[in-house]
Amino acid sequence: MPWRTRNLIEAREAFVRAAELGDVYFSRLCRSFGISRVTGYKWFSRYQEAGNRCDVFEDRSRRPHRTTVTSEQAEQDVLRLRAQHGWGPHKISFALRTDGTSVGHSTVYRILKKHGHIQMEDPDASAWIHNAFVAGNPEPCVDAELPAGFADHLSNGCLRDRKKAMAVIARLKGIPLHTIAKCLSLTPRTISRHSAQYASGGLEELFHHRTSKINDGAHEGAVFAMLHSPPSASGINRTTWKMADLQRVLRERGHLLSEGRIRRIIKAGGYKWRRAKVVLTSNDPEYETKLRSVKAILANLTADQAFFSIDEYGPFAIKRKPGRKLVEPGTKYIVPQWQKSKGWMIITAALDLSRNQVTHFYSRNKNTNEMIKMADILRSQCRECSKIYLSWDAASWHISKKLLAHIEQINAQAEKDCSPSIELAPLPAGAQFLNVIESIFSGMSRAIIHNSDYPSLDAAKAAIDRYFAGNPKRAGCKIWGKELVPSEFHEGQNCKDPAYR
Repeated sequence: MPWRTRNLIEAREAFVRAAELGDVYFSRLCRSFGISRVTGYKWFSRYQEAGNRCDVFEDRSRRPHRTTVTSEQAEQDVLRLRAQHGWGPHKISFALRTDGTSVGHSTVYRILKKHGHIQMEDPDASAWIHNAFVAGNPEPCVDAELPAGFADHLSNGCLRDRKKAMAVIARLKGIPLHTIAKCLSLTPRTISRHSAQYASGGLEELFHHRTSKINDGAHEGAVFAMLHSPPSASGINRTTWKMADLQRVLRERGHLLSEGRIRRIIKAGGYKWRRAKVVLTSNDPEYETKLRSVKAILANLTADQAFFSIDEYGPFAIKRKPGRKLVEPGTKYIVPQWQKSKGWMIITAALDLSRNQVTHFYSRNKNTNEMIKMADILRSQCRECSKIYLSWDAASWHISKKLLAHIEQINAQAEKDCSPSIELAPLPAGAQFLNVIESIFSGMSRAIIHNSDYPSLDAAKAAIDRYFAGNPKRAGCKIWGKELVPSEFHEGQNCKDPAYR
């Protein structure tokens, strides 16, 4: 802390006299004089050591008590290391200490400066870098011919490429590293790396954007397959995943992924981590058992058997829907916040995974009677089959006693009527993302429902009928072209598109 404004010698003497009296606490006395206690103790101790003489209040010389003259050999070693490696003062000082010669980095700096190895700071360098960096046409600002290709990257490239180009140009001009680093907010090591890249491979090496060596697509299925299963299946006593646990289990199974890469895979699937770990994790304690059962059925499905994925879509209202729309210039497409509905409906549909066909009808309810109706329709359509499998989620009307009794009655008469028997292949609870028909619904919603404005309920039904009446491709590919994932059963699939449901 500085002394207060008055004669400095008199102030120090007054302070020491007051400290001798001892009437005031020393810390309070220091505050009253505007100095720190360290400064106060320094002058008080000097006064006492000098035998209470007042001539000690003068400032002492700041000259070092001793000076060391650097030997000629040490100076030559500094210049040799500089010529061999181009090192700075700190590295040269460290290297000499390793060899047994103690020379401080400030001394090394003084030697290098003495022999012209330290460039003098150009006061106009920072302004030159700034003007060239922000100019639309940098060539006039550079005052020199730019290497081929630099002008385009410097004026039209992204911020990262522009900084690269400016850093290399500044180094070619001879501007010191610390000046460039300060102007471009880069580290000296980064600037040196860019200069080395340009020296070794030119523009192609300097502006080559390297991609990750790890293919996210190869790990995507494993990430979602693990995220879909409950943590208890991996010996973790939790109902939802924590990122650390998910990463650890994936590593144990051979997928070495960082937390950032896992988040990127989940984001590419249309989810955020907080949302994904809630909606993409089944809480069914028999998840693995049910999953293995469905996979075994599909793996051993014969030609005279059929497997149907069944679910409902809706209810949804027929009204103007938001979304992207092609309109004429100057036309504003407005979706009113409050609209009168033109009707509503529920679509109940079943996808035959082996024959690539959708059977659907329109309902007014989601209940057991609609499931019985769907089972009877599928049974009549597949009379040539010996058995049909019905797979759906764990909704209450999918596992009601009435439905199970109806299926049991059908199976009792199946052999007499020469009709197929029905076997249920339920999905795990909370696993709508595994229901393949959800992929079809998401594609239909994207193509037919979103961004629509049907005049009536019948018009909407006609559009949906035309969509399902198309010529589907083989299962495993995108059937109608708007599905987020291939319409096939896989434990790593997210059939339910979060953007179109």
